[in-house]
Amino acid sequence: MSTPQLVVHRDKELMAQAAAARLITKIVDAQSARGFASVVLTGGRNGNGVLAALAAAPARDAVDWSRLDLWWGDERYLPEGDPERNVTQARAALLDAVPLDPKRVHPMPASDGPHGAGGPDGVDAAAAEYAAELATAAGPEDHGPVPTFDVLMLGVGPDTHVASLFPELPAVRETTRTVVGVHGAPKPPPIRISLTLPAIRAAREVWLLAAGEDKAEAAAIALSGAGEIQAPAAGARGRARTLWLLDSAAASRLPRELYPPASP
Repeated sequence: MSTPQLVVHRDKELMAQAAAARLITKIVDAQSARGFASVVLTGGRNGNGVLAALAAAPARDAVDWSRLDLWWGDERYLPEGDPERNVTQARAALLDAVPLDPKRVHPMPASDGPHGAGGPDGVDAAAAEYAAELATAAGPEDHGPVPTFDVLMLGVGPDTHVASLFPELPAVRETTRTVVGVHGAPKPPPIRISLTLPAIRAAREVWLLAAGEDKAEAAAIALSGAGEIQAPAAGARGRARTLWLLDSAAASRLPRELYPPASP
């Protein structure tokens, strides 16, 4: 796995705009090289901030949206269209404004889908369904049960959680499955679906987004050598690159020597 690199921006707005510009470049480069690109989206204020900045960027038209595969790192197990679902927020921020191929957009199952009536076990069946969808999309060149995502974005929670992998809970300990149902998450709603660390590590690049003073301690812990069970963000690494995109508030507790030379 790659060693984390840091980019620190002045504020969350600049971070979102810079991340959006970086993402456009990655998508265009991948499409030029292979004909398509594959991105995993994240929810939360920082993930949605990047999507909104992308929607407002003139360079967004450089992307061939019809040749972009979109996946999600986690989802709240709620009914389709619920405003708290990551996919609902992503559609409002960007997806409804660009000409995506619906067949290449892969939201995680909703609680009112075919598995919703299955009681507590419904989310586990829904997670298995998403794992099967990922496996179907993976080709021989991916050498595993998920596609090799070009970019996988993750928000970092104040407790160091990424996707819906929370410290010490069973999901962060998973080593074989690529998608799991999460029961009893400490952040509501308690029932969720999440990619696991093995699936996250299949990405070429993993970008971790953190902005705000409430993320400063989490960034410091995850980048200080903490273990992934206690600090899931520490275990989120890309094959080729792991990039922490921070604003100055989120980076405020990091040792200055961790800052890259170009950071303000």
